[in-house]
Amino acid sequence: MKKSAITLKATLLFFAILIISSCAVNPVTGKRQIMLMSEEQEIQLGFSYDPQVIATFGEYQDDKLLNFLQTKTTEMGKISHRPGLRYHIKILDSPVVNAFAVPGGYIYLTRGILAQLNSEAELVGVIGHEMGHITARHSVSQQTKQQLTQLLLIGGMIASEKFARYAEQAFQGMQLLFLKFSRDNEREADALGVEYSSRISYDAHKMADFFQVLNKMNMAESQGGVPTFLSTHPDPGDRYNSVHRSSAEWQAKLAYPEYKVNQENYLRMIDGIVYGEDPRQGFVENNIFYHPELKFRFSFPAGWKYENTPSQVNMGPADGKALMVFTMASQKTLQNAADTTLAALGLTLLESKNSTINGMPARATVSRQSVQEQADGQQASNLVLSYFIQYSNIIYVFHGVAAEIDFNKYFSTMESSMQTFARLTDPSKLNVKPTRLLVKRVPGTATVSGTLSSLGVPKNKLQETALLNNLELNSTIQAGSLIKIIGQ
Repeated sequence: MKKSAITLKATLLFFAILIISSCAVNPVTGKRQIMLMSEEQEIQLGFSYDPQVIATFGEYQDDKLLNFLQTKTTEMGKISHRPGLRYHIKILDSPVVNAFAVPGGYIYLTRGILAQLNSEAELVGVIGHEMGHITARHSVSQQTKQQLTQLLLIGGMIASEKFARYAEQAFQGMQLLFLKFSRDNEREADALGVEYSSRISYDAHKMADFFQVLNKMNMAESQGGVPTFLSTHPDPGDRYNSVHRSSAEWQAKLAYPEYKVNQENYLRMIDGIVYGEDPRQGFVENNIFYHPELKFRFSFPAGWKYENTPSQVNMGPADGKALMVFTMASQKTLQNAADTTLAALGLTLLESKNSTINGMPARATVSRQSVQEQADGQQASNLVLSYFIQYSNIIYVFHGVAAEIDFNKYFSTMESSMQTFARLTDPSKLNVKPTRLLVKRVPGTATVSGTLSSLGVPKNKLQETALLNNLELNSTIQAGSLIKIIGQ
């Protein structure tokens, strides 16, 4: 008993010292709080996450728009509570409406949210909000509570304790990156977004208008593996009115001659941005995956879910007992690609053979990896079927994984799918074009509904397009105004 009491006291003392030594002053509140990460570690963490984010979602290329975003972000950063931190902003090639920040000054906007915004003021407000999460170290606080794990890597999936979790993780994308903020965090980020955007003379009232649009959209929890803004940034309650009140207070305090909105300039910048899924990066029709840019196609089993990311395609049945991953290898020969990949994944080769897939040289392997089952402590095995296929100087790789007990059940299904890999020659698939956001000048004063109809918007798209412009169908729009529509 005495020894136990001494041990307990020593343990409590250790944690007390740890907590005291881990306290840091929050740059925004000026209060001390527990932070198990220094600013240097925070910056390094953001630097390490950035390539993972880009590999998962892809980076949308628009130099003019990106330069504008970086200019405004840098300008706000200098007047923020952490002016010495270097801020980075990037556009993700995702149609989902979201924006998020990771520790160390990294801010990401999807092209989906850029299409939904309607002015520079709205844009700067959103950037200011995400910057607020960084300056108040909200993400770092979350990191202290829950460590992020690297997802979408086949090795991590294979090494999991339960195979049923592989597919679940694969379809989460970077889900753990989007740790949900608390309502207090959101309230503070809203206030900081208002402050930062107001201090560089933008009308922060527009930020409240955009949040109202998000509520109208009634977005789902997740689309395409990427959470939406409302699912990661919960409404702290009365957001619309509180942001308006805060905006009025800052404008009265600063008393600048004017506060910019710059709607027309912003709409011109996003004219032509890709809207919705970009088929040039891969699309699915009738369980066939087509990639127009790389000119290949393959089929996957009916009823299986799929997720397309820039680095790989994940496919799996609803029961979560199997997983197929399609990706690329960096090696130049099939033998080297197979040897290197299996070694990197910690797999034991059981059998291999050279093959030909639709006229292309290939190598097929079956491998085993032992995994520790927590329930009974017994060793269990997963089996992995892999096909390495050489096409146009690139080696494409399929991995099909199942627990050894289920492997025979899925083997033929997975192998048949892998053997459908073929050259894409169909002109209708090769020449597919993405849908784009187009900015048009309103020809004459009319209702929004009438204007959109005159511009060729289908009847079933009128409400969506009106919301895209933050307008009501029965409201009047003046001649000469700019309006967004969807086309090619």
